[in-house]
Amino acid sequence: MMEPSPGGQVAARSRGSQRALIVKVLALPVVIGVGVLGWQLPRAIHSVSAAPPAGPSGAAAVGSTDYKVPDGALVVSPSGSDSAAGSAGKPLRTVAKAIAKARTKDTIVVRGGVYHESVTVPAGKQLTIQSHPREAVWFDGSSPVEAWTPRGGAWVRDGWTARFDASPTYTAGAAASGDDDFQFVSPQHPMAAHPDQVWIDGRAQRQVGSRGEVKGGTFYVDEGARRLVMGADPRGHDVRASTLDEAITIRGAGTVLRGIGVRRYATALPQMGSVKVVAPNVTVENIAVTDSATTGLSVLAGSARVQQVTTTGSGMLGVHANYADDLRLKGVRSTHNNVEHFKYSPVSGGIKVTRSRGVTVTGSLTADNFGKGLWLDESVYDITLTGNRVARNADHGIALELSAKAVVAGNVVRDNGGTGLKVNNTSDVQIWNNTFARNARGVHLVQDKRRPGVPGTPGRDPRQKQPDPEMTWLTGKITMSNNAFDGPATGVGSVDCLLCVEDHSHQRSGAQMGLTLNGNLYVRPGSVSPRGLVLWPKDGGASGTFPDLGDFRSATGQEAQGRTHRTEHGTGPDGALKPALRSEADGSAARPLPGAIAGLLDRPAGTRHMGAWISES
Repeated sequence: MMEPSPGGQVAARSRGSQRALIVKVLALPVVIGVGVLGWQLPRAIHSVSAAPPAGPSGAAAVGSTDYKVPDGALVVSPSGSDSAAGSAGKPLRTVAKAIAKARTKDTIVVRGGVYHESVTVPAGKQLTIQSHPREAVWFDGSSPVEAWTPRGGAWVRDGWTARFDASPTYTAGAAASGDDDFQFVSPQHPMAAHPDQVWIDGRAQRQVGSRGEVKGGTFYVDEGARRLVMGADPRGHDVRASTLDEAITIRGAGTVLRGIGVRRYATALPQMGSVKVVAPNVTVENIAVTDSATTGLSVLAGSARVQQVTTTGSGMLGVHANYADDLRLKGVRSTHNNVEHFKYSPVSGGIKVTRSRGVTVTGSLTADNFGKGLWLDESVYDITLTGNRVARNADHGIALELSAKAVVAGNVVRDNGGTGLKVNNTSDVQIWNNTFARNARGVHLVQDKRRPGVPGTPGRDPRQKQPDPEMTWLTGKITMSNNAFDGPATGVGSVDCLLCVEDHSHQRSGAQMGLTLNGNLYVRPGSVSPRGLVLWPKDGGASGTFPDLGDFRSATGQEAQGRTHRTEHGTGPDGALKPALRSEADGSAARPLPGAIAGLLDRPAGTRHMGAWISES
């Protein structure tokens, strides 16, 4: 689905049961506890208590970076004063004061400690904001809550005035869309868009919508009576609640933000992200964003460089980008997001990018998200996805939708609850040397009835002249080679194909779509699992199932060098192709890497290799 308009660690409402799992996977330096809800996770996320998934580490541990302090830097410290000079010996107290005092191209060095602030780098100021070497700096949106009174079987804090926008849309103050396809919140989780957050000893409490629902592990905000009502006994415990909504907004072009942790901000859906980039040429590096009520990091401008960033426990989405041309995401770790159970569509999960040109995501991890892992949608053009790990997301691993011109190469996509790679109304895609293991389906190439020339159809980039010749929204001109498909996940029920190609508009056959498949490896446990090896549109667009590769090759001329194997699992737990299969496939099936693909994968042109490179990653 699509995002209707442009626009943590685990937050408080329905986040509890994932909180303990995040500890096991990430071991971030945040006080977090065992959950209180126990709602059922999808199959794709049940395994999060296992060893951490292979892949990049994301942000360095908060307090471990070592950026040089330049001469003349403005210094901020919790022990400072905003009337001070801002020197190392006489530091300022707040980052906001340092930003106001700084001149363009100044560096602000933040000493270790906790900063309860919402700050903006204004337009016209190019600043570097960084942590002091080896000191842990946290922007924290929460405050301690005291003065509780027992009343009516619950605990009440009178005089509670923290207020946040609960709009279930990207428009502030707006009601939910009347179109179900664009409704963010489901009836099963009606409080998802409410950004209020409460913790007891680091344990998230779940927000409910009425005083009568309050019980142990829950809280209610009675705005009319100005009360915060909680079910658990707070006596002798540390109770905290989010009292700020945004952490850092960057409006100054060329600004650098690095080495800082951000946690517990009650960011509303229309506010886009706890950390927000709205100016070009900004670098965000070694930033850890946790406990964001909705979205961790949002990029809304061009030429951003997002590197070694962690977003986890966000209420809806880890990383968001829109109108973010020339976007580079490298070494990003986006895990355990959408803990508030927003609907999978229109937006949720690990990373979503819309209406942008020139987008690269490399060496990144999107795992254990309650939604899609990595989603590019609504007229994204010139996409490069290489060397990523996409694992155990509840919905599709990678989704390309209503877009054009993409390279998907050298990725490991495994154990996702939906399709490993879904290419929907997207043209000109090169799919090379990926490993798709134990997903509900391996790859799904699909055409539906949406067209950019149909009035009222959402998904176009309004910055481009219409009709946009680059955006046909016709699935086609797709090459797939050297990909390893390891049979469907155990326990997902009967599936109809490892490789699924469909035209729901019933207009084109696979040949007419311009699809080229050769040199792929298909591994499945038996001849009936899945029921068919390939689902393929024939003349008139109606799809037929081919039970084995020989039948498919004879009927279509595809997969001249393709191979099949029958075995229970062709890959290990990390998605690595088993040595015997890879040795045979490399020699008999794999095609030589074209120069352009080889360059992206840092391999010699002409290399023959089946699936992704894993042991060397």
